[in-house]
Amino acid sequence: MRFSASQRRLIDFFFPAESDSWLAILRIGLGFQVVLYALSLLGEAILSLESFLVPRLGWFVTLGTRVGLREETVLSVAWICLLACSCGLLVGVASRFCAILAWFLHLCAAKSGGLVSYGMDNFMTIGLFYLMLSPLPDRHSLDWRLRKLRVNDPQLLGFWRRVLQLHLSIIYFFSGLTKCLGTGWWDGSNVWRALIRPPFNIINPEILATWKYLFPLAGIFICLLEIGYPFFIWNSQTRKIWLICICTMHVGIGITMGMYLFAFVMIVLNVAAFGPRLGRMECRTTNLQPQKAVS
Repeated sequence: MRFSASQRRLIDFFFPAESDSWLAILRIGLGFQVVLYALSLLGEAILSLESFLVPRLGWFVTLGTRVGLREETVLSVAWICLLACSCGLLVGVASRFCAILAWFLHLCAAKSGGLVSYGMDNFMTIGLFYLMLSPLPDRHSLDWRLRKLRVNDPQLLGFWRRVLQLHLSIIYFFSGLTKCLGTGWWDGSNVWRALIRPPFNIINPEILATWKYLFPLAGIFICLLEIGYPFFIWNSQTRKIWLICICTMHVGIGITMGMYLFAFVMIVLNVAAFGPRLGRMECRTTNLQPQKAVS
């Protein structure tokens, strides 16, 4: 079947031949993220009868009671399964099964109550969703090395990476556009409110007051960084600096507001989407099929 030049360019854009380095970053990063998330659930007394997770996981509890299991037992099994899936993702054992189960259990837990906020759960759901649909396993996993499972479609790897890239571009652009439409980010007042609002107020307000002149600069920097994301992250000449700035912004959010899980998952998604082209992982000569895989 013959394609026109425009059709061929469209196909090449959405189905570029890719190596699986980005997929390894996404799998390992999300595996570590889910480990931290599972441990945070334990810290929030998930096994308590009074836990606010129970109503959302109530249908698991109901099913368990019908076969003679107590609520604590059902929630313990759910937590152990989530932790086991995260460990499976970290080392790459039964990668697809672990990704699907981790996505499902995380979604159940995320909808069970407000353990975390500021969108961390949403971005974990997005990352795990793309991970479970991508052509696992990657060549850095134990599935690849021990079970000799192989992926033979660099174009499919390229497609899912491209979708993740486009998704992040849309998210950052509209997030930046929303910020730019108001005055709170231009004068720094929104930065101030974000830093003093419980439970994110981990820095003493007196210390913040001494740095109040930097808040407008920080607000403007965040607005321009986010709205410029889809324009500069795709350009090979500006991609590195934009990726570094975005990751630095999330590190700052994690340190100043205590949102470490949110910062980590955003860094993982950005590095998986746009990072491998900047690192040494893409320089390996391992081919995924007879034709050469390019990034």
